[in-house]
Amino acid sequence: MLPSLAHRPWQVFCRLSWRHRASFPQPCLGWRTGAKSSSGFRSLDSRVASLGATKVQFYSTSGNGKDGPPSSPSNSTEKVKANITMTASAIKGLTKAEKIQVKVRAVLKKREYGAKYTQNNFITAVRAMNEFCLKPSDLEHLRKIRRRSPHDDTEAFTVFLRSDVEAKALDVWGSQEALARERKLRKEVEREYQENIFRSQQLLKEYKDFWGNTKPRSGKRTTFLQGPGKVVMVAICINGLNFFFKLLAWVYTGSASMFSEAIHSLADTCNQALLALGISQSIRNPDAGHPYGFSNMRYIASLISGVGIFMMGAGLSWYHGIMGLLHPEPMESLLWAYCILAGSLVSEGATLLVAINEIKRSAQNHGLSFYEYVMQSRDPSTNVVLLEDTAAVLGVIMAAGCMGLTSLTGNPYYDSLGSLGVGTLLGAVSAFLIYTNTEALLGRSIQPESVQKLTEFLENDPAVRAIHDVKATDLGLSKVRFKAEVDFDGRVVTRSYLEKQDIDQILNEIQQVKTPEELENFMLKHGENIIDTLGAEVDRLEKELKQRNPEVRHVDLEIL
Repeated sequence: MLPSLAHRPWQVFCRLSWRHRASFPQPCLGWRTGAKSSSGFRSLDSRVASLGATKVQFYSTSGNGKDGPPSSPSNSTEKVKANITMTASAIKGLTKAEKIQVKVRAVLKKREYGAKYTQNNFITAVRAMNEFCLKPSDLEHLRKIRRRSPHDDTEAFTVFLRSDVEAKALDVWGSQEALARERKLRKEVEREYQENIFRSQQLLKEYKDFWGNTKPRSGKRTTFLQGPGKVVMVAICINGLNFFFKLLAWVYTGSASMFSEAIHSLADTCNQALLALGISQSIRNPDAGHPYGFSNMRYIASLISGVGIFMMGAGLSWYHGIMGLLHPEPMESLLWAYCILAGSLVSEGATLLVAINEIKRSAQNHGLSFYEYVMQSRDPSTNVVLLEDTAAVLGVIMAAGCMGLTSLTGNPYYDSLGSLGVGTLLGAVSAFLIYTNTEALLGRSIQPESVQKLTEFLENDPAVRAIHDVKATDLGLSKVRFKAEVDFDGRVVTRSYLEKQDIDQILNEIQQVKTPEELENFMLKHGENIIDTLGAEVDRLEKELKQRNPEVRHVDLEIL
C-alpha cells in the first residue's frame, strides 16, 4: 500500500490512525475537496486518547478512477466518502466547548473597474458643452457638485458627474453616431472660424501700417525706461556712437588696435540689441505652449551674445592682430585716434557706472553681495553690459598703450600685440558669459539656505510628518519653482475633517450600520470627504508658501 500512497496527493487521500499507546491525540489538519477546505478539529482531551482503537479514514476521488483506496481501485466513486468510526462513549464525553466550530468571514464583493470606468469622474461645464455638444440649458437639471478650485483666484467651482453628462448627451442627440457627426461638424466650423480670425488679423495689421498705430504705450516700452532695460538701451546708444567714430579713426590711421576697438564696439552694439530683444520677449505672459512663461529668454539672449562676442569680437581681433604681425604696415598720425579713444573711455566708463549701480541695487534687494550677484547671473542682461563695458574700458586702455609704444618706437608690432590682447580679453568675457548662462538654462538650484528655509516651513506644519525629494529651481528673473514629496499625518488630516462635522450625526450613522453594504457606503462617503480635506491641506500649504516667499511662483507638492 505504501508504494501506491507515494503517487497520490494528500489532498485527495488522508488517513489518520490514533493508537491507544499515544499519550496525546494527533490533530487532524482537515481535508480538502476542490478549492474548499473544512476547518480543523479542535484538540481533544485525554479521554479520547484512552480509546482502544479509533480510526478516521477519508477517501476522495476526482472521477477518473485513480484516487480510490490502493487495495481496491474499483471502489472509487465521484462523491466524497467519509467513514468515521468512534465509540459512543467518546462522543458523549465531548463538552459543548469542545465541539467543532466554523467561523464565516464576511467579505465585500470585489468590484472590477474597467479602463473606461467613469461613474464617479467629474467634468466641468465648459468641457461638457465642448466635448458632448450640449447647451447650458441642458446642464441645468443635472446634479451639481461644488469642488475646491485648483486655482488661487477662485474658491470653488461647480462640476458634474461624467456619467450624467454622457446620459444627457445620448438623450439630446439620440445615439453615439449622431453625437460623433455633430462633433465633426463643430470642428469644421471651429477651423473656419480660426481661419477668419487669421485673415482679420492680417487686415488689421495692414490697416495699422497704413494709418499708423494709435495703440497706447504698452508695458514693453516702459520696461526699457527702468532697470536692466534702461541699462541696455543706454549701452546700445553709446556703443553705436563709439563704433562709428572708431571706424573713422581706423580708416584714417590704419591701426590694427583701432580696428579691433571698432569691431569690439560693433559686437557690443549687436549683442546689446539682442539683449533688448530677449528682455522684450521675457516679459510675455505664459500661454498654453509655455505654461512657465518666457523668463529664460534673457538667458538665451545672453548666451547667444556670449557666442557672438567670441566669434565676432575675439575672432576678428585675433585675425587682424595676426595679419599685422605677418604683414606690418606703418601707421599715420595717431592724434585723432587718441582723441577718439579718450572719448570712448569716457562714454564706456559712464555706461559701466550705470550697470554697476543697477547691479548694486538689485543685489541689495536680493540680500546678496555684488560678487555673488554677478557670479550667479541673477540678471543676465545687466551682467552682459557690465562685462562688456569692463572689457571695453580695459580694451581702450590696452589699445592706447600699445599705440603709444608704436608711436614712441616706430615698431608696428606693438599695435598688433594690442589687437591680440583685446581679442584675448573679449574671449575671456565670452567664455564667462557662455558658462554662467548655460548653468542657468540647465535648471540651477537656488541657494541651500533658501532651500532649508522652505523645507523648515513645511516641516513645522502639524499636518506634515516628513519632507522628501526637495527640488527648488531658479526659473530666472527671481522666480523659483519648488517641488517636494510630502508625507502627511493622516491623524491630523482626519481630525481636521472631524472638527468640521457633526459628531452626533456621525455616531447615529455608525449605529445604523448593520450590513456590510451599509458599512461600505458609510466608509465611501467619509473616505471621499477625507481625501478632499487632504487636497485642501495641500492647497493651504502651497498658498502659505507663496505668501511667505514671494519669489516662489510655482509649487508642486506630491503626496507620499
